[in-house]
Amino acid sequence: MENLIPVAVGAVIGLLGVVFGSWFTARRQDRMWLREQKLRAGVAFNTAVVELIDHLRETRIDEDGPGRNELAGRMQEARSAIFLLCAEDTVDLADALVRRVWKSRPSEDRADLRAEHHETLAHLRRFTRRLREEIART
Repeated sequence: MENLIPVAVGAVIGLLGVVFGSWFTARRQDRMWLREQKLRAGVAFNTAVVELIDHLRETRIDEDGPGRNELAGRMQEARSAIFLLCAEDTVDLADALVRRVWKSRPSEDRADLRAEHHETLAHLRRFTRRLREEIART
Protein backbone atom coordinates (compact mmCIF):
# COMPACT_ATOMS: atom_id res chain seq x y z
CA MET A 1 0.00 0.00 0.00
CA GLU A 2 2.83 2.40 0.78
CA ASN A 3 4.25 1.79 -2.70
CA LEU A 4 0.99 2.81 -4.41
CA ILE A 5 1.15 6.49 -3.44
CA PRO A 6 4.49 7.23 -5.16
CA VAL A 7 3.36 5.22 -8.21
CA ALA A 8 0.05 7.11 -8.37
CA VAL A 9 1.81 10.48 -8.01
CA GLY A 10 4.27 9.50 -10.75
CA ALA A 11 1.42 8.40 -13.02
CA VAL A 12 -0.48 11.65 -12.47
CA ILE A 13 2.65 13.74 -13.20
CA GLY A 14 3.32 11.69 -16.32
CA LEU A 15 -0.27 12.11 -17.48
CA LEU A 16 -0.14 15.87 -16.90
CA GLY A 17 3.08 16.00 -18.94
CA VAL A 18 1.41 14.21 -21.83
CA VAL A 19 -1.66 16.47 -21.68
CA PHE A 20 0.36 19.70 -21.60
CA GLY A 21 2.74 18.43 -24.27
CA SER A 22 -0.16 17.62 -26.56
CA TRP A 23 -1.75 20.99 -25.90
CA PHE A 24 1.47 22.91 -26.69
CA THR A 25 2.04 20.85 -29.83
CA ALA A 26 -1.51 21.50 -31.04
CA ARG A 27 -1.13 25.25 -30.44
CA ARG A 28 2.17 25.32 -32.32
CA GLN A 29 0.64 23.42 -35.25
CA ASP A 30 -2.35 25.78 -35.31
CA ARG A 31 -0.03 28.81 -35.43
CA MET A 32 2.04 27.23 -38.20
CA TRP A 33 -1.12 26.45 -40.20
CA LEU A 34 -2.41 30.02 -39.76
CA ARG A 35 0.96 31.47 -40.77
CA GLU A 36 1.02 29.31 -43.90
CA GLN A 37 -2.55 30.26 -44.84
CA LYS A 38 -1.82 33.98 -44.38
CA LEU A 39 1.30 33.63 -46.49
CA ARG A 40 -0.58 31.82 -49.28
CA ALA A 41 -3.40 34.38 -49.24
CA GLY A 42 -0.92 37.26 -49.26
CA VAL A 43 1.07 35.84 -52.15
CA ALA A 44 -2.10 35.18 -54.17
CA PHE A 45 -3.47 38.65 -53.41
CA ASN A 46 -0.23 40.47 -54.22
CA THR A 47 0.25 38.49 -57.42
CA ALA A 48 -3.30 39.20 -58.62
CA VAL A 49 -3.01 42.88 -57.67
CA VAL A 50 0.28 43.33 -59.56
CA GLU A 51 -1.06 41.53 -62.62
CA LEU A 52 -4.27 43.57 -62.52
CA ILE A 53 -2.32 46.83 -62.16
CA ASP A 54 -0.23 45.91 -65.19
CA HIS A 55 -3.32 44.87 -67.13
CA LEU A 56 -5.20 48.07 -66.33
CA ARG A 57 -2.20 50.25 -67.20
CA GLU A 58 -1.70 48.63 -70.59
CA THR A 59 -5.36 48.23 -71.59
CA ARG A 60 -7.74 50.79 -72.96
CA ILE A 61 -11.05 50.97 -71.15
CA ASP A 62 -12.94 49.36 -74.05
CA GLU A 63 -10.54 46.35 -74.11
CA ASP A 64 -10.91 45.09 -70.54
CA GLY A 65 -12.70 41.82 -71.37
CA PRO A 66 -12.12 38.42 -69.76
CA GLY A 67 -8.50 39.00 -68.71
CA ARG A 68 -9.55 41.72 -66.32
CA ASN A 69 -12.44 39.65 -64.98
CA GLU A 70 -10.22 36.64 -64.28
CA LEU A 71 -7.62 38.77 -62.50
CA ALA A 72 -10.30 40.56 -60.49
CA GLY A 73 -11.78 37.20 -59.48
CA ARG A 74 -8.40 35.90 -58.33
CA MET A 75 -7.79 39.10 -56.40
CA GLN A 76 -11.20 38.89 -54.72
CA GLU A 77 -10.70 35.23 -53.77
CA ALA A 78 -7.36 36.00 -52.12
CA ARG A 79 -8.86 39.11 -50.52
CA SER A 80 -11.61 36.97 -48.99
CA ALA A 81 -8.98 34.72 -47.41
CA ILE A 82 -7.23 37.80 -46.02
CA PHE A 83 -10.56 38.97 -44.54
CA LEU A 84 -10.99 35.62 -42.81
CA LEU A 85 -7.42 35.19 -41.55
CA CYS A 86 -5.88 38.59 -40.91
CA ALA A 87 -6.21 41.40 -38.40
CA GLU A 88 -8.45 44.37 -39.04
CA ASP A 89 -5.69 46.83 -39.94
CA THR A 90 -4.30 44.40 -42.55
CA VAL A 91 -7.79 44.00 -43.98
CA ASP A 92 -8.20 47.79 -44.08
CA LEU A 93 -4.95 48.12 -46.04
CA ALA A 94 -6.12 45.41 -48.46
CA ASP A 95 -9.38 47.35 -48.99
CA ALA A 96 -7.50 50.59 -49.59
CA LEU A 97 -5.22 48.85 -52.07
CA VAL A 98 -8.16 47.39 -53.99
CA ARG A 99 -9.87 50.79 -54.16
CA ARG A 100 -6.61 52.30 -55.38
CA VAL A 101 -6.14 49.64 -58.07
CA TRP A 102 -9.62 50.27 -59.46
CA LYS A 103 -8.94 54.01 -59.54
CA SER A 104 -5.74 53.58 -61.56
CA ARG A 105 -6.85 53.66 -65.17
CA PRO A 106 -4.98 54.58 -68.35
CA SER A 107 -4.74 58.29 -68.91
CA GLU A 108 -3.67 60.49 -71.78
CA ASP A 109 -1.42 62.44 -69.42
CA ARG A 110 1.73 60.34 -68.99
CA ALA A 111 2.87 62.27 -65.90
CA ASP A 112 -0.53 61.71 -64.30
CA LEU A 113 -0.31 58.00 -65.15
CA ARG A 114 3.15 57.70 -63.58
CA ALA A 115 2.01 59.49 -60.42
CA GLU A 116 -1.03 57.21 -60.09
CA HIS A 117 1.11 54.14 -60.67
CA HIS A 118 3.64 55.20 -58.01
CA GLU A 119 0.83 55.87 -55.52
CA THR A 120 -0.70 52.45 -56.21
CA LEU A 121 2.69 50.79 -55.73
CA ALA A 122 3.12 52.68 -52.45
CA HIS A 123 -0.23 51.22 -51.28
CA LEU A 124 0.97 47.75 -52.33
CA ARG A 125 4.21 48.18 -50.37
CA ARG A 126 2.32 49.33 -47.24
CA PHE A 127 -0.01 46.34 -47.43
CA THR A 128 2.87 43.92 -48.01
CA ARG A 129 4.88 45.35 -45.10
CA ARG A 130 1.87 45.10 -42.77
CA LEU A 131 1.11 41.53 -43.85
CA ARG A 132 4.75 40.55 -43.37
CA GLU A 133 4.68 41.97 -39.82
CA GLU A 134 1.46 40.11 -39.06
CA ILE A 135 2.81 36.82 -40.39
CA ALA A 136 5.97 37.24 -38.33
CA ARG A 137 3.88 37.70 -35.15
CA THR A 138 1.76 34.60 -35.85
